[in-house]
Amino acid sequence: MDLADNIYKEIRELDIEKALEVLAYKFPGKVIFSSSFGWEDQVLTHMIFANDLPIKIFTLETGRLFPETYYVWNRTLEIYGKHIHAYYPDTQAVENMVSKKGPNSFYESVENRKECCGIRKIEPLKRALAGNEIWITGIRAEQSANRENMHGIEWDAQNQIIKFHPLFDWTLDQVKAYIKEKNIPYNPLHDKGFPSIGCAPCTRAVREGEDFRAGRWWWEDQNKKECGLHTS
Repeated sequence: MDLADNIYKEIRELDIEKALEVLAYKFPGKVIFSSSFGWEDQVLTHMIFANDLPIKIFTLETGRLFPETYYVWNRTLEIYGKHIHAYYPDTQAVENMVSKKGPNSFYESVENRKECCGIRKIEPLKRALAGNEIWITGIRAEQSANRENMHGIEWDAQNQIIKFHPLFDWTLDQVKAYIKEKNIPYNPLHDKGFPSIGCAPCTRAVREGEDFRAGRWWWEDQNKKECGLHTS
């Protein structure tokens, strides 16, 4: 899209923090950042909060998160003293699904898993993004094959919004080094073999030699590890 290309041209020579600042003031009240409290998201949260940028940070509270995720969420609030907005799934939709199929229907079929992701993630995401123009994410190219086909700035036709991935070209070592340098709180599950952390029933630690997202929905086809939030 032309607007995405124009934005890229404007910020491509800037460092990440300056680029975030430019976008925040170019699109006042229309820039939003989604965090799941992983390594990358904590880096960007620090950049936004430490520089007091007017960028709304939100998270999708699926109701099935790890205790460790709640820990780093609360720790982040304590350190920075700023708000992180929570978006919950529609109560009636969750009640209907669980009443009809049980609490763990997502293990039974891909269709059921996508239904659960749709209710707990996709629908709340659409509410969170509504009315905004720039969606910032913590996506990095090396996280999965699907993500390598993305671009640092792109048009998300599904959500009708521009997506900006500031850390797209960063390596995991760069992310870890930044966290250590700035003393940023991070999810302790990362130290236990969880490079990618989602809902507790759908995430396991990865084994040596496995793909970054092998621990997500491990009982399904290993070629694609996306829930629908980030489709190329």
